[in-house]
Amino acid sequence: MSLVNYASREITCKIVYYGPGRSGKTTNLHYVYGQVPDERKGKMVSLATQTDRTLFFDFLPLDLGTISGFTTRLQLYTVPGQVYYQATRKLVLQGADGVVFVADSQSRQLEENIESLQDLHANLGNQGMDPRTVPLVLQYNKQDLPRDMIMSVDDLDEVLNFRGVPRFAADALHGIGVFETLRGIAELVLKRLASPAEAGSR
Repeated sequence: MSLVNYASREITCKIVYYGPGRSGKTTNLHYVYGQVPDERKGKMVSLATQTDRTLFFDFLPLDLGTISGFTTRLQLYTVPGQVYYQATRKLVLQGADGVVFVADSQSRQLEENIESLQDLHANLGNQGMDPRTVPLVLQYNKQDLPRDMIMSVDDLDEVLNFRGVPRFAADALHGIGVFETLRGIAELVLKRLASPAEAGSR
């Protein structure tokens, strides 16, 4: 849940990058971090295993400028995609204002994408959040790979995008679609934050 600090006139929103192992969640954050000017970002904290997979989370406060007189900041987190880090995923997902689901476009990863999306919905539900209304965008990563190895955006949509949320084709390694994805989820989160019904429920 977003934190509003009236003294410093700051709104902080938490966005979690979710998805199966090695889908490109950490790659997204590293690309954003590398492109954002030093004065607009905080320190990135990364905890990784020996196999170089994210174990806990990456953290990146990102200043979005002023909205309605408040400085808006995004905190970006990733969760480990491996099945055995279920408890960590639940912990990191707590209090999320929005979720970016990073799917691996490779055809052989389809089952992992489906399982991870189901895991996301279950974890949101367990925390009392409605999976049907939580701000969500999908990123179909690795669209730069050869056509015979990956699924098209339309085919991925048919299987994964049953909510009809914004989706973005991406090659996170080279930055294609990374900021578009971030902008997409930020707009959804801030729109929800600005709605009177949402404001009244906080």
